[in-house]
Amino acid sequence: MTAVGLPDSLADLGPAALSAVVVAGYLVVGEPVVGHVLHRRFEGRLRTDAGARRSFYARLLVLEWGLALLALVVWLSAPGVDAAAVGLRWPQAWPGPVAVAATVLVLGFVVVSTRALRSGALAQVAAELRRPGEGRHAEPAVHATLALLPRTTAERRLFTLVGVTAGVCEEWLYRGFLLAVVAAVGGGGLPEPALVAIGALTFGLAHAYQGLAGIVSTGVLGGVMAGLYLGTGSLLLPVVLHALVDLRFLLVPTSAIPDVARRPA
Repeated sequence: MTAVGLPDSLADLGPAALSAVVVAGYLVVGEPVVGHVLHRRFEGRLRTDAGARRSFYARLLVLEWGLALLALVVWLSAPGVDAAAVGLRWPQAWPGPVAVAATVLVLGFVVVSTRALRSGALAQVAAELRRPGEGRHAEPAVHATLALLPRTTAERRLFTLVGVTAGVCEEWLYRGFLLAVVAAVGGGGLPEPALVAIGALTFGLAHAYQGLAGIVSTGVLGGVMAGLYLGTGSLLLPVVLHALVDLRFLLVPTSAIPDVARRPA
């Protein structure tokens, strides 16, 4: 039993039903394609454009806030769906033991991975990727991560906004908005494990540009966020946790971040 009063049918969305389904469909199908194209173009520009990373951060901010605003307008046009149905309220309950355990594991991962990154682990991984035939499964995820990490002071300032934006906008889009639409399409009869699985799958696919390893890792994170959201009835804790996961990269000194040129496909 979730702590979120999700919609029982598409009728709850009223005149916004079609728009809600279209936006949700884009998140599931369109975002993986658009994300892949944008990231590949960005990684290509890094070779010749010193401002490519700042430009990409700015583009991410516009795209994520724009899509979040669109979803907000659609929700406001759905008179039968109140703020509680999309997690826009304070937590209503403590998360269950599974969600708590998963959250602790995520926080542990943040601490351990941050210490490893600060110690120069990325340079070691990059060296492994330079060897022929090495790291083929992890390569897209590693290259995508390395490409996105900020190097300069100006990039770090923008990346801070990107990290906070990811926490706010992506939790609103993939947990609050999307799960409400999924519940409505499913007639309100979907059990919590199914909603968690959908939250994990859709969020993982949104990071398809990172390859299989990236889909799996972000999918697990998406499942944890979905469980935490459904267990507390609020987006607050998922937003904070998500932002922490992304902002941990600001603790990595520039000297520990190698530049890796993508090998030809």
